[in-house]
Amino acid sequence: MRVVIQRVKQASVEVEGEVIGEIGKGLLVLVGFLDTDDMKVYDYMLDKIINLRIFEDSEDKMNLSVKDVNGEICIVPNFTLYGDCRKGRRPSYSSAAKPDKARIIFEEFMKRANEKYDGIKQGLFQADMKVELLNDGPVTLLLDSDKMF
Repeated sequence: MRVVIQRVKQASVEVEGEVIGEIGKGLLVLVGFLDTDDMKVYDYMLDKIINLRIFEDSEDKMNLSVKDVNGEICIVPNFTLYGDCRKGRRPSYSSAAKPDKARIIFEEFMKRANEKYDGIKQGLFQADMKVELLNDGPVTLLLDSDKMF
């Protein structure tokens, strides 16, 4: 699993002109999946996302998590995170989970996310989404599960 975490003041996801997910202060999380992702990976990545200390405390040090600041999280599926641009001019997505498998993984990941944290919103799998955000900082981080185990 690969995630891009952006600390935001606000974010929203729109599909076909309708806002389907909207948050205030919190995290916008773009997520891509591998065929091998499982519960161990979901739990590890969710723990990182929820407890990552990237919000300022009273001394302006990044010492607080989204949980500590009662922030929200918007999770958006994004297979292009596994786009490999090293060869040619068109990205290859061969390492990303295939759509049928990725849909199952996304659904399981979201179920787990909602069990672990209140205030979760989400994008729509395999939809043409318009994602709007106001990045705070900017603070943008990349997490790769295959580099963590």
